[in-house]
Amino acid sequence: MRKVLFIACLVFCGMAAFGQHSDPTFQWAVTASGYSFYPDMVYKKANGHELKLDVIAIEPLTLPKPTLLYIHGGGWVNGKKGNTTLAPLPYLARGMNTVNIDYRLAEDGLAPAAVEDCRCALRWVFQHAKEYGFDTNKIVVAGESAGGHLALTTAMLDASAGFDNECPEQDGDAPLKVAAVVSYSGPTDVADLLDGPHQRWFALEWFGSLPHRMDLARRLSPLNYVRPGLPPIILAHGDHDPHVPYEQALHLHEALDRAGDPNELITLPGPVHGWAVEKVSSVEEKVFIALEKYGILSH
Repeated sequence: MRKVLFIACLVFCGMAAFGQHSDPTFQWAVTASGYSFYPDMVYKKANGHELKLDVIAIEPLTLPKPTLLYIHGGGWVNGKKGNTTLAPLPYLARGMNTVNIDYRLAEDGLAPAAVEDCRCALRWVFQHAKEYGFDTNKIVVAGESAGGHLALTTAMLDASAGFDNECPEQDGDAPLKVAAVVSYSGPTDVADLLDGPHQRWFALEWFGSLPHRMDLARRLSPLNYVRPGLPPIILAHGDHDPHVPYEQALHLHEALDRAGDPNELITLPGPVHGWAVEKVSSVEEKVFIALEKYGILSH
């Protein structure tokens, strides 16, 4: 606990110091007790917006370490990386570098913009692995709520899905393979949220008046990308989640089992959702036990 609190102090103190600097091009890092913090680095430009990420890297940067790419939630319509600064810290305390990202929300880009952005963020991690000590064999993508969905699509899609075309400086057909995915309450069947009894306003807003939006929703649904050979997928979901039906996590879990893909379903009792899941004491312990089992973290 003391280690997590120290890291939180490092992050927030660094953010405060950065906020006092008027030059947005100022390049700097806060370094303390073996951690370096690199805030607001641009990984992509789209629709006139600079999409940014924060890196907390464990020294020395020359030694590759397991790395977490974290994606915030908000129904694809709100939220920002600053809202979930604390969420990746338990991973950092377990010896993982962390990368916390922003992406286009509905007002700046309807579906599939957010999916495209997160795929580009993953590409950025691979491209800058040597600079920050990212072990590309041990990349974990995680997120809560809509971020859980984006974590799943970031890991499960490949170039043939057609959502990698906006990424800058593409490395040909180099695969973007991750070591594991952690989804906290993430939607797995987006089409289910657009119509019928599970329709949600935030899903309608993300798709707007796009033509053929149901077809696109199916193309953006992790459930439709299940196939043998996927990385381990860890799902944490409340069995009375008020925003994303628990059945979505259950259906993905069952489909992964049928495909023979390693996966875990952590069921939380009650109406828990998103980041609230992480406040349940047993959740992170179970996630880390799974990451140890899959060889990403050491015991």
